[in-house]
Amino acid sequence: MVGGGHAHVAVLADWIHNGIPAARATLLTPSRTLRYSGMVPGWISGQYSRDDGLVDLAALADSAGVDLVLERCEQVDPEGKTARASSGTVISYDLCSIDTGGVGRAAQVLGDDARILDVRPIDRFVDRIETIGTPAHVAAVGGGAGGVELAFGLRNRGGSAPSKITLVAGSEGLLPTFNNPARAKVANELCLQSIAVIEADATIEDGVLRAGDSAIGGVDLIVAALGSGAPDCPRESGLACDDHGFIAVDKFQRSTSHPHIFAAGDVAARQDCVVPHSGVHAVHTGPILADNLRAAAAGLPPAKSYTPRFTNLYLMSTGRGEAIASYGPFAAQGRWAAKLKHWIDTRWLNQYADLSGTKQDSA
Repeated sequence: MVGGGHAHVAVLADWIHNGIPAARATLLTPSRTLRYSGMVPGWISGQYSRDDGLVDLAALADSAGVDLVLERCEQVDPEGKTARASSGTVISYDLCSIDTGGVGRAAQVLGDDARILDVRPIDRFVDRIETIGTPAHVAAVGGGAGGVELAFGLRNRGGSAPSKITLVAGSEGLLPTFNNPARAKVANELCLQSIAVIEADATIEDGVLRAGDSAIGGVDLIVAALGSGAPDCPRESGLACDDHGFIAVDKFQRSTSHPHIFAAGDVAARQDCVVPHSGVHAVHTGPILADNLRAAAAGLPPAKSYTPRFTNLYLMSTGRGEAIASYGPFAAQGRWAAKLKHWIDTRWLNQYADLSGTKQDSA
């Protein structure tokens, strides 16, 4: 397995409960832990400690009897059936599953600027947030749920909150894929928290952050939540990819060019239907991937497919003890929604924490 993403966490749990479906398995990943990004805005606003929301990949791998190689994957050779680690170590495989996640898009979309702090990779983001001090003016770029929650988290950062926050939502507007009631509640909350919203695309020209035709002056920090970009490795490895560079997979999460390779999460793109790059979809894909890998290891055709629900529940923390809930055409706001979000997040984490010996507070 290459990468320690949400889907591979579910695979490790399956192997702990049901045994490894092969003589030997290896997890190649650069980090001993997976950080659940849904808790990061809560950490920024003081709801959680820095290490809340970590899944212990090393402990899960050990419990499953999986060899752990703590290195980054540099190349997957689909013809020779090998994966090369950053140290040059070569790992042979019969089946390969890739769940490395995506990469940040800030440099590609905005340009090069020392003030940019990309949300991806999330661990580097957390490390840098701890060292930035108290910037006077922060621009959060990205009008999706991630950008909104980070703006709220930064506004409620205790004694280190910026005096001014601007959310550059993009030309598609605030939360373009959400229902109108949820967008209205978020817009109202942003106004109450004195977070300015600009619905225009952001660029950086001659060192100046611009939103459409307007310059945004005095920005000390640019937090980029622009969605997931594709890493270079899949295309360079010769795997079939979509137009954006994500691994093209069928409904069983198999590579469309090399059926002995599976992929899930932000690094993959289903070709039979649209599955957005979102943590909720990666989480639900994990058990499906585990079943299909078990079937493939037994020489059987995979039979399970993840079908996205017609609608999903989204809970966005406001950073001040409430959350905004969005489900289908409905939206609501309150402390009960924040408690529900905490319960859902910790329940997901605790199913793996029970296996690795580190449990989140579910109160």
